[in-house]
Amino acid sequence: MSLFTPAPESGARRGSTRPRRFVAGVWALVVALVALLILSFLPTGFVIQRQGPVVNTLGSAENADGEDVPLISVSGAETYPTSGALDLTTVQVLGNREQTPSWFELALAWFDPAEAVLPVESIFPAGTTTEQRNEENAALMVDSQKEATAAALTELGYTVREHVGVGALPKDSPAAGILEVGDEIVSAGGTPIANTEQLRSVINEGGGDPVDLVVRRGGQERKATVTPARAESKDGPVWIIGITTERDFEFPIDVTIQLDRIGGPSAGQMFALGIIDTLTPGELNGGKQIAGTGTIDSAGTIGPIGGIRQKLYGARDAGATYFLAPEKNCDEVVGHIPGGLRVIPVAKLDDSLAALEAIRTGSGIDDLPVCTAG
Repeated sequence: MSLFTPAPESGARRGSTRPRRFVAGVWALVVALVALLILSFLPTGFVIQRQGPVVNTLGSAENADGEDVPLISVSGAETYPTSGALDLTTVQVLGNREQTPSWFELALAWFDPAEAVLPVESIFPAGTTTEQRNEENAALMVDSQKEATAAALTELGYTVREHVGVGALPKDSPAAGILEVGDEIVSAGGTPIANTEQLRSVINEGGGDPVDLVVRRGGQERKATVTPARAESKDGPVWIIGITTERDFEFPIDVTIQLDRIGGPSAGQMFALGIIDTLTPGELNGGKQIAGTGTIDSAGTIGPIGGIRQKLYGARDAGATYFLAPEKNCDEVVGHIPGGLRVIPVAKLDDSLAALEAIRTGSGIDDLPVCTAG
């Protein structure tokens, strides 16, 4: 019988193993839950970028008084009915320096193709508060509206006069004590100044010689002379007078863009297209819903923006089937286009108008460019 005595002992060992494993499993679960709880309260150092509101530039918006008004209104020129949509797309950011998303939220965003996890410094640079960032974005929005209006009116054959002013003046600037913030630069070296590029050209042509300026201050013109300083740039040495210029425009007609609570410069292209559609007969978009994004300057050059992938999903979800994207964003577009959306890269306002004509007429759509990597 001694051959059978080990059996009960073996059974007892199996019975005692199950409780130990169960207890170990419970403790592991508790530790995991505690770790998750701790992580949920620890700052992450990241924010989440996701699609924001999509707004039809041909539609209406709420003004400061809560009234529904046209997003684009024009006085001083004949306007025409529009239909369909020319949608501007936006992104929104979850989190800031004061309160970052939880690790759980970051994990969900990481696996969502419509969202992006970014270091907080990429959106909120060190030393910049959330309030300062909002103020900067509001100023960029105002500038983008001016540039878009200038580009649209110039495209339509209007004469738009540009003013080049002194926007900032560091203490160690060669122009310190000579120029003042708010001065409008009328001419340099005897050449009337129409834009910032022209001012740079005149200064550099002098090779460091003093530059005679005519500036307008307080409605009065006065003369000033500034000796440029030599500086290094990526293209080699240049001569500067040490000012940051700001641009303003004198428009022949009044164009008002009503859009609150959205900041940044990326709506410029769609503003310009909305203005052109408002001021021309027929429907620029053929009555279809078309979305897009991109900065624009007064010369009609369309520049890259951030959050392009999130904007693609926002456009698709809002019902758009075509999307006008800055050509310089193509590397970020390739491989990230949601189903049902056709992306058309554009570099100039004329490219966008050509794309809209193809969509409107149905002729040449297959010949429109597509984004390629590289």
